Amino acid sequence: MARALVLLSMVLVSVFVNNGTASENQRLFNNAVIRVQHLHQLAAKMINDFEDSLLPEERRQLSKIFPLSFCNSDSIEAPTGKDETQKSSVLKLLRISFRLIESWEYPSQTLSGTISNSLTIGNPSQITEKLADLKVGISVLIKGCLDGQPNMDDNDSLPLPFEDFYLTLGENNLRESFRLLACFKKDMHKVETYLRVANCRRSLDSNCTL
Repeated sequence: MARALVLLSMVLVSVFVNNGTASENQRLFNNAVIRVQHLHQLAAKMINDFEDSLLPEERRQLSKIFPLSFCNSDSIEAPTGKDETQKSSVLKLLRISFRLIESWEYPSQTLSGTISNSLTIGNPSQITEKLADLKVGISVLIKGCLDGQPNMDDNDSLPLPFEDFYLTLGENNLRESFRLLACFKKDMHKVETYLRVANCRRSLDSNCTL
């Protein structure tokens, strides 16, 4: 009888611990989604403010340029459509999100300085800080998914993009400034999508359509 009570106590403790861990992971996921949503909204506001500051002819020229332009972060392997995104594992989506956020740590300083001086976004360093916070949160989620297993992601050893492109970005270079803002918005939209799908996949909700 005493042995049965001990076993029952151990089972109950395990259940409580697992429930607590699951609850904490859910909180971290929700927090990460909220953070990237804010960054995406901020990126949209920045590019809208930038476009509003242009002359009509400048705006027309830039609208023709970007759809044909290449974002440096495109070199990061990621799902190319809705179906591929939904078929990707939670861990894969987290790793891609981490790499995309990491790729903006350096160019975000350009966003916060060169470009944002003419835009109303508050503290110039807030973008870099928000990206750093989100990166830490995603890293914790990745460790939770690994559950003590070693991280075998080969992409971790690859060099990040943006190593030299933005070194030559000038304050009066409208084309490259617009490209920087447009790529930032594009990548934040990607990360928001990946985190939302990953979060949904972990829940009991089977309807994780985009």
